[in-house]
Amino acid sequence: MIPIDSVTLDEYPQHTDDSINSLGNRPDKPEEACGVFGIYAPGENVAKLTYFGLYALQHRGQESAGIATFEGTTVHLHKDMGLVSQVFNESILEELPGSIGVGHTRYSTTGSSRKVNAQPAVVETRLGSLALAHNGNLVNTVQLREELLNSNFNLLTTTDSEMIAFAIAEAVNAGADWLEGGIQAFHRCQGAFSLVIGTPVGVMGVRDPNGIRPLVIGTLPENPVRYVLASETCGLDIIGAEYLRDVEPGEVVWITEDGLASYHWSQKPQPKLCIFEMIYFARPDSQMHNESLYSYRMRLGRQLAKESYVDADIVFGVPDSGIPAAIGFSQASGVAYGEGLIKNRYVGRTFIQPTQTMRESGIKMKLNPLKDVLAGKRVIIVDDSIVRGTTSRKLVKALREAGAAEVHMRISSPPVTHPCFYGIDTDSQDQLIAATKSVEEIAQQLEVDTLAYLSWSGMLEATGEDTNNFCSACFTGDYPVAIPEQVKRSKLILEKVVV
Repeated sequence: MIPIDSVTLDEYPQHTDDSINSLGNRPDKPEEACGVFGIYAPGENVAKLTYFGLYALQHRGQESAGIATFEGTTVHLHKDMGLVSQVFNESILEELPGSIGVGHTRYSTTGSSRKVNAQPAVVETRLGSLALAHNGNLVNTVQLREELLNSNFNLLTTTDSEMIAFAIAEAVNAGADWLEGGIQAFHRCQGAFSLVIGTPVGVMGVRDPNGIRPLVIGTLPENPVRYVLASETCGLDIIGAEYLRDVEPGEVVWITEDGLASYHWSQKPQPKLCIFEMIYFARPDSQMHNESLYSYRMRLGRQLAKESYVDADIVFGVPDSGIPAAIGFSQASGVAYGEGLIKNRYVGRTFIQPTQTMRESGIKMKLNPLKDVLAGKRVIIVDDSIVRGTTSRKLVKALREAGAAEVHMRISSPPVTHPCFYGIDTDSQDQLIAATKSVEEIAQQLEVDTLAYLSWSGMLEATGEDTNNFCSACFTGDYPVAIPEQVKRSKLILEKVVV
């Protein structure tokens, strides 16, 4: 456990780290920023409940994890690099007492992958400590950082999350209470932010006016009611909490001993939930828009089959995210569903870098083809997206080597042609294969017999909701929050700041 008054720059190396995600080592998938979890539960073991909530949200980030708990005016904090199960154990959790908990599991977008950037971000104010966990990405970080430095704040990290915490502290130190200070700070933030903020007296849940990143509210079945906040409903399910509702775009919920109070801090909310949350990021057992994402992704697959049927012997998905769409494709097309790839579910995240030779065949670390199933067969492989195409090409090569006679690739989303600035780690536009090549050219590069994406209109039909309520800028370039030119030129601008 790290006593909060001992967190100093001396604990962390001072260096730039702008090569942390070099192109050669980056996955060929969009990566989510993080998962957040918060709980107000007097009488409960909030550290353990937060641990299990983060465990369920591990898919949203695997670089670092952290928990802060409040025991009266005392905050207890532990965070480190690694998976949730690597960062915490029974003895550490016992050192995190209190009735309020805030947790975070991180994939870095703004701010490099180092311990100093792990969350929650904890800062001191005149009312006591606050602990902030953030999912999303601000687009006005340069301006906000300059304002905070001019106000003599000593920024310890390169994250926009710490900037939000200090913006709240600045307002609180000027005389605002927790809620007023939070609202003043939220108005200074532009971009995507779903926040869980712990204080000595309560916990806040906040979404930006567009609600780009998800945040849900649950209750533990006790009296008085205990409240839980999580990025997805799977974070509620694991601890037996019941889903109450979503935090609305532009809303802050303030949970204290008086219960849950709701305030709409933005007068002009315009819902724009990231469509990729539904297509890929969120766990298939999570609920969004009154259905499981497993059901939604099956529907995408059925629509994909209607648009791009091809005669084949077997259809299967890239584990795990492509499986529901592959099942839907099979249902609509009549092509038999099977398993052509087996995923090693115990690989996890390794920090041991393979040799170049190993890296070239590294797809087999996680996915291995079933040769007897594939030999001589015409196969359809379904995936949710293609970003750079490097992994897809290796996968196709592996299927050919396993004896597949034909390989047809189907993608259950439209082509990704624009980078995300709201908390998803995608490459710059010139590295996105669909931004520079036609579908036919991509098919040639991947060496597939045919390639087809789900059409834009097909995705809208399958989604069923008012599609104006979703952010789909990665497909269209229509960004709901304006992106400053300086940010467009350098997605990793804060990576180059020496802390």
